[in-house]
Amino acid sequence: MFASAVVFTAISVAALVWAEVNGPTGHRLLKMLASSGFIWVAVSVGPFGNAYGRAVIAALVLSWIGDLLLTFPARAAFVGGLVSFLLGHVAYSIAFGILGVNPAVAAIVALGLAVVAWLLWRWLAPHVGDMRGPVVAYVVVITIMVVAAVGAFGAGATALLPIGASLFYASDIAVARNRFVAPGPVNRLVGLPLYYLAQVLLASTAGC
Repeated sequence: MFASAVVFTAISVAALVWAEVNGPTGHRLLKMLASSGFIWVAVSVGPFGNAYGRAVIAALVLSWIGDLLLTFPARAAFVGGLVSFLLGHVAYSIAFGILGVNPAVAAIVALGLAVVAWLLWRWLAPHVGDMRGPVVAYVVVITIMVVAAVGAFGAGATALLPIGASLFYASDIAVARNRFVAPGPVNRLVGLPLYYLAQVLLASTAGC
């Protein structure tokens, strides 16, 4: 079941990327199929018997909702998607905290990522207009999520956590670039594979 879920997600993502290049329609359906795929991955590893798995499922469902909202062009849908993903990152942070976080590792990573987050904000700030508050909140929350993932790894958790969290961070930079800085298909061609790989890696740990 796990292998089938991974293959289904990979095929859906490949079709979605193809549609971004060649297809004028079908993006929403393909995106939601791919997003349903990463939930299937998590379900296939039996996440419901432990608190960590349930938190991961919550993060994935919130991401699914965010993916759906971001398929609509309206500003309200974008804000709703931003909030949904922000809550998803909170759920991931809670999940990683359940596993345990090495405070020394987390502190060191937090210092480094604080610089990255500051540079990211300096890059985005001239372009976000009246979205400054939500964007700052999102950058802070996703940075905390990555810190928690690396801290959990430092406490003995699988390396899939920091890898998945870092890929998620990178994919969100592509989303921000597309929305605020330089819209274009290249952002989705880079960001979508990174995003779905991140979600599959994190979903695959839900049975821990």
